[in-house]
Amino acid sequence: MAKKVSKSEPPIAAPPAEGGAPPLLFQLFNEIGILAQLSTTLLNRRLPDGLHASHFGILNHLSKRDFPETPAMLADAFQVTRGTMTHSLGVLGERGFIELEADPKDGRSKIVRLLPAGRAFCGDAIAALAPAVTALSGKVSDLDLEPTLDELRKLRVILDENRDV
Repeated sequence: MAKKVSKSEPPIAAPPAEGGAPPLLFQLFNEIGILAQLSTTLLNRRLPDGLHASHFGILNHLSKRDFPETPAMLADAFQVTRGTMTHSLGVLGERGFIELEADPKDGRSKIVRLLPAGRAFCGDAIAALAPAVTALSGKVSDLDLEPTLDELRKLRVILDENRDV
């Protein structure tokens, strides 16, 4: 079992730059990675067997789009292989959350359509998280979160625009 890091003990990081601590950007990415793991686990514990945060992510993504997407577009958006996306879409299709249909503009391609059951599942997953989010929200100030969220959004845009770096 992994050792828990105490508040006074710094997390494991990259070797320090010459004469100092790891670069701040690396430290930020390290914290984001830990947060991603913790938040993914929090969500996975509340999803039905056989479904994972990645499935929720696809449904959540589709629920915010007002245009159809192909499996290839989704694979690119989530930065996974087309095979991985095909598998995930198969799981979601078996559950009746999405359907794949021929793309009327390109007969060789398919489009992914979110079904009402998929939209409902997405809402149910968010509702299942609500008690945990509510419990955590009392421990962090909205005043602290707002500027942090703004900066994280800026960083997301930069990383998205520089995927090939």
